[in-house]
Amino acid sequence: MNSTEARDFYRGRFAQFEKDLNIGQAWTRSVRKEAISRFSELGFPGTSCEEWKYTNVAPITEIPFELAENGLNGVASKAIARLGIGNLADNRLVFINGHYSPKLSSLRLPENIRVGNLAAVLSENPGGVEPYLARFASYQDQAFVALNTAWMNDGSFVYVPRGNVLREPIHLVFFSTAQGEATVSYPRNLIIIGDESQATVVETYLGVGNEVYFTNAVTEIVLGKNAVFDHYKLQRESDGAFHVATLQVHQDRSSNFSSHSISLGGALARNDFNSVLDGEGSECSLNGLYMVDGKQHVDNHTRVDHMKPHCNSRELYKGILDGKAKGVFNGKIYVHTAAQGTDAKQTNKNLLLSEDATINTKPQLEIYNDNVKCTHGSTVGQLDQDGLFYLRSRGIELKDARRLMTYAFASEIIGQIKVAKLRTWLEETFQSRI
Repeated sequence: MNSTEARDFYRGRFAQFEKDLNIGQAWTRSVRKEAISRFSELGFPGTSCEEWKYTNVAPITEIPFELAENGLNGVASKAIARLGIGNLADNRLVFINGHYSPKLSSLRLPENIRVGNLAAVLSENPGGVEPYLARFASYQDQAFVALNTAWMNDGSFVYVPRGNVLREPIHLVFFSTAQGEATVSYPRNLIIIGDESQATVVETYLGVGNEVYFTNAVTEIVLGKNAVFDHYKLQRESDGAFHVATLQVHQDRSSNFSSHSISLGGALARNDFNSVLDGEGSECSLNGLYMVDGKQHVDNHTRVDHMKPHCNSRELYKGILDGKAKGVFNGKIYVHTAAQGTDAKQTNKNLLLSEDATINTKPQLEIYNDNVKCTHGSTVGQLDQDGLFYLRSRGIELKDARRLMTYAFASEIIGQIKVAKLRTWLEETFQSRI
């Protein structure tokens, strides 16, 4: 299919989806219809669009992805166990092809903490999520968000009310398998952290082999006053998969948000991270690490909106590219007129292990207030030859020296991960891949 045929294909599939779904209230049906209408107007983005200049989504539009079905608990359980990532936390929600799996999930939380699947919430208490769901991640100008919103049905729902502190992380596991047919899933996650509360969520996307499927995910996070929230995203899709995801964060006064994004899998992966600092004194930290080889393509777009005074943001993304892999980093810090006293820093560093690997990097500042402190920069390079010579002069073989220096480059990000089991898993994974 071409992009026009693909747009018409999804419009036709939506009509059948809406007919079969029979869930939700009038407002959810209205939002879905608005979203598919907006998607019809936008269509899939092309490389003529500045935000997609270096990422061609033609491989996604060429394949007619059918909506993935539920089931396959046994297949998912074995695959998750084989990848060694199923036991990161005692509190775990597992989704297979975008559908909640109670058999593979486990929750041990206080009664006032509400964690479950979104489909159940939309069926039992839709009014509880109406003020938040699809209110922050805009489908008006983002085609893939519009597509996800049109199909939003299941995903995770996390609500931590005021004054609660969760010491243990919540692990959200999204496992996809095509089983011989190109399929698509639309995970939709809503996380609400109340005033003066604290929590940690690990969001993991998994696949195995070379299966061809498409994951289009959207996560909306709402932080109350003085809330503290740590978010980790691990993308380890199959080698033939396509992954497009948007993380939208809205922060109130004096809230603190930190994000760690790790991208390892997928044939084509696009991560959009957007945070709106809409309360005075709020803080945001975005860290990312991507490691790709072969013909993989990974694209990270970030945007931090400083809306109110005296907010701080820090951003550090690192990339390791080998083979004929391609990487994209596009980060923007946007300081609005009223955001005096802003303190923001953005850095992107890339390590090319092959002469055929490429990276397109563009850190940006857009500032409309003259009382700010903002910096940005990027670097692209190869392994330091003097460093390699030093290690080899100490009797270390070339391949081991390269491994040590590559891991040292990545360790700055891995070392900041607070979830011990996740940090250990990443250390082992990076060592084996390097």
